[in-house]
Amino acid sequence: MRASFRIGRIAGVPVGVNWSVLVIFLLIAWGLSANQFPRAYPDRPVAAYVAAGLAAAVVFFLGLLAHEVSHAVVAKRNGLQVEGITLWLFGGVAELRGEAPNPGAELRIAGVGPLVSLLLGFFFGGIALALSLAGAEGLLLGSLAWLAGINVLLAIFNVLPAAPLDGGRLLRAAVWKATGDRTKASVVAARAGWVLGALLIGLGLVQFLVGFGVGGLWLALIGWFLIGAAGAEERQARMGSALAGVRVADVMTPQPQTASAEMTVADFVDHYLFAYRHSALPLTENDRPVGLVTLDRVRGIPADRRGTTTLAEVSCRAEDLVLARPEEQLNDLLPRLSECADGRALVVVDQRLVGIVSPSDISRAVQRGSLRHQMATDRP
Repeated sequence: MRASFRIGRIAGVPVGVNWSVLVIFLLIAWGLSANQFPRAYPDRPVAAYVAAGLAAAVVFFLGLLAHEVSHAVVAKRNGLQVEGITLWLFGGVAELRGEAPNPGAELRIAGVGPLVSLLLGFFFGGIALALSLAGAEGLLLGSLAWLAGINVLLAIFNVLPAAPLDGGRLLRAAVWKATGDRTKASVVAARAGWVLGALLIGLGLVQFLVGFGVGGLWLALIGWFLIGAAGAEERQARMGSALAGVRVADVMTPQPQTASAEMTVADFVDHYLFAYRHSALPLTENDRPVGLVTLDRVRGIPADRRGTTTLAEVSCRAEDLVLARPEEQLNDLLPRLSECADGRALVVVDQRLVGIVSPSDISRAVQRGSLRHQMATDRP
């Protein structure tokens, strides 16, 4: 999930927000200020309801941020790199590079998030209880009580044993510890996520049909997301198993054909497009990669502009390139391929281009790895 804009760094980790956060933020603020608070505390000014709803929504998202920051901090302490934290429609995600080194690290990284949410729930609940015992009432008490409940609910939901939830990570850690097989543990957690997603979709549709309206559809939407994410995690786990021990040098296309960034799109079409059977060409300057152009990018330029448009103007920019070393493990490279929409990595030695890794290269490596694994399994 890509961030639409960055809001700063916390504990050395970049924090971003996806535009979809606005949807759930407005839904929460509207639900509190237009429905829940007016029913519980009637005859207050409209401005007071709006202010309380907005404040509660802001504090809720700060709690989500604390949840994700805790994952990032513990992950860094266990040797993982953290690319960033992004808040989006379904909460937040800490983008970790690599895998936990052992089941214990997986347990610590996954468990700290729900623990933080639970502690926040107790914190807000304690303040609300103290105010109630002191005789206080009104929107402040209602906001604190709602924050307490929603954080406890968030903690409980997140520990459900199904990927991609934190509980799925806890389940994976347990199965990994018991079997010693990381891939099997990942598949078990992913399939549990698929089951939970299907249950949520069914429950949401039933609620919608019996009159719960948007709440039922929202539950079904969460279930749909869980099924998609769980399926992606299972595929990633199987791919990781097939590519275990494979280096970038083992799959890359060495010494790829290159082009100049100053070349026009027209020259590229006339002299390169049909002369070379490649769908992507690195752009180099003194053998150093400065861009990457693909057929999809070229295809988007109208014919009347191709003579005046350079490849540099349509290429994946130098700062967006995914660079790899020949000795790097392919599994470590895969998560970074999404950093540029072209889905390719340029292989460099001393900043000079020596190869390229494309989706077809990875696909062939996965097929070979799967065949090798199958033959090893079938061997008597």
